[in-house]
Amino acid sequence: MGRSKEELKQAACAAIDRNREKIIAFGDSIFAEPELGYKEVKTSKKFQALLDEIGFVHQDEVALTGVISTQKGKESKMKVAVMGEMDAVVVPEHPCCDKLTGAAHACGHNCMMAGLAGVAYAIKEANLMEDLSGDIAIMAVPSEEFVELEYRNNLREEGKIAFLGGKQEFVRLGVMDDIDVMVMQHTQATSGKEIKANAGSPANGFVGKLVRYTGKEAHAGGAPFDGINALNAAELGLMGIHAQRETFRDEDHIRVHPIITKGGDLVNIIPSDVRIETYVRGARVDAILDASKKVNRALEAGAYAMGAKCDITELPGYLPVITHDPLANLMYENLCSLLGRDAVEGISGSSGGSTDAGDISHLLPTVHAYIGGAKGGAHCPDYELEDKNLAYITAAKALIMTVIDLLADGAETGISVKESFKPAMTKEEYLKNWGHLE
Repeated sequence: MGRSKEELKQAACAAIDRNREKIIAFGDSIFAEPELGYKEVKTSKKFQALLDEIGFVHQDEVALTGVISTQKGKESKMKVAVMGEMDAVVVPEHPCCDKLTGAAHACGHNCMMAGLAGVAYAIKEANLMEDLSGDIAIMAVPSEEFVELEYRNNLREEGKIAFLGGKQEFVRLGVMDDIDVMVMQHTQATSGKEIKANAGSPANGFVGKLVRYTGKEAHAGGAPFDGINALNAAELGLMGIHAQRETFRDEDHIRVHPIITKGGDLVNIIPSDVRIETYVRGARVDAILDASKKVNRALEAGAYAMGAKCDITELPGYLPVITHDPLANLMYENLCSLLGRDAVEGISGSSGGSTDAGDISHLLPTVHAYIGGAKGGAHCPDYELEDKNLAYITAAKALIMTVIDLLADGAETGISVKESFKPAMTKEEYLKNWGHLE
């Protein structure tokens, strides 16, 4: 007779507690050397070294820098992925940023990696797999933050990637083909709040755009009439986007937030090369694509007005997050057992942000919980951890407890969660429709 779910959870949490200092040191090490998407070489090596220490075999360089370690259960009735993200975001004013790249862990991905470390220690030291009827794939995933778009688009044009997001690449590469359920969590700011965690929330999807305006150079003082001002064309395009905002419906949660990444070359030359990056976000795919057409129309109109040229490169962004109640309820109950019911929400209100977990959520049951421990604004210079026990240790426990719920007792609960889910699209439909926006 094997151990009960509660006995397995107690053994797993005890193993995490025994390794508490190692987990915290690992999370802090990731924080200290932030790396941007598809460049997470140090982070990847650190996680590989941790798995080596534990004795887990792993597959490396998945989607350039990703790491996967699969542990087999006593039976393989299903397979659960536990994901953590490796990359940082660009916050050059953050006090702990990389001074060369501006990268900083101002979104808590180091906490995700600490959570994965805790899961690995729990599996090993509590001998969990001998009592589970399914397999666990521990996945360190690259490139969730949708930044450095030109760099990543160059990787795309070179054929090294097809998607800018790491989870999207995992789908394309087929490593998700045998995954039945995905479990993950993300750190959030909870300083001074009674609610310390929730079991997930709907989130916006988006498409990305690289925009290039091409005009004609001329001396800005001596002969501006001989030039075509690409910056003026861009400004008119941006004003056209602003004029569209009243056409966006409130319930669609459309957000368009462009930046100019290049405004010209020299102040005394009429700008002939101006570049913009932007997202078009929304709560539903059809609303995103409708708003995207309006944005393109506005951008192209700016070029037409000035006699410039406008080239728009469409980038497949992230799909909206679809929550799955049966799976979220498992995470909710585990968070309640760890933090108390008064400190936990179920599925919270819609988030204006985005994640490539949304893409996974269209294909298989996904829980993307939010667990506290930080303060300040996400992606902002004041973001910092104030409770590592919550952000690192409680997160790891919530992840492995939810996996145990899915795979213990003959994986009865996991199979039920899987059977209760209806995919929004097949992998083939996803790759065809979302991977080729042009």
